[in-house]
Amino acid sequence: MKLLVVDDDPKFRSYVQRGLRESEIDCAVADSAEAGLTELGAAPPCAFDLILLDVMLPGRSGWEFLEEIRGRGFHVPVIFLTARHGLNERVQGFELGADDYVIKPFDFAELLARIKAVIRRRMALPVIEVGGLVLDLAARTVTLHDKRFDLTPREFELLRALVEGRERTLSRTELLRRVWNLQFDPGTNVVEVLVRRLRTKIGATWIDTVTGAGYRLGSGPSV
Repeated sequence: MKLLVVDDDPKFRSYVQRGLRESEIDCAVADSAEAGLTELGAAPPCAFDLILLDVMLPGRSGWEFLEEIRGRGFHVPVIFLTARHGLNERVQGFELGADDYVIKPFDFAELLARIKAVIRRRMALPVIEVGGLVLDLAARTVTLHDKRFDLTPREFELLRALVEGRERTLSRTELLRRVWNLQFDPGTNVVEVLVRRLRTKIGATWIDTVTGAGYRLGSGPSV
């Protein structure tokens, strides 16, 4: 297991890092949202199993950091670690996509239990197989007849949406919501560009265009 700790307090980062390593959990640290984004961008896809995130950060806040990574297609679990304990703030954290919200100060044993609980929930996600195409939702991997595809987080989410909705056509609006977390159409061709990229990687026959309606999962290459 590898975690990313994003917090601007060096003493707190050291405390958490030491506790994690004593529990045989590897971790990287960042002192700001920008540094956290750099860590995520520099690492291989799905390198981190979980992010521990402060709310009050220099520059962009933890709220903004979470919105940014979700917008980029990073769906790594996030636990907020913060002294901000208001009900509205906790609700905001969950609405933005956080998996848990821990109030400072806390007992490290409790934090460790929360981390393990979130990871267990993530690992309980199923493996989906359609026509030889296998999506492991926990490991976030895609294989076809033992060949593994290197997909970006958004490409994975697009394929996941098509596979989970394979009995129907997914509209552009639904894909914008599921893959980009957008509740409106920005008027760009982001959906078409991502579909084209995914077709290039896994094969064009896995994604059918339904004229005037959207996209649906294809049958894959004929045998």
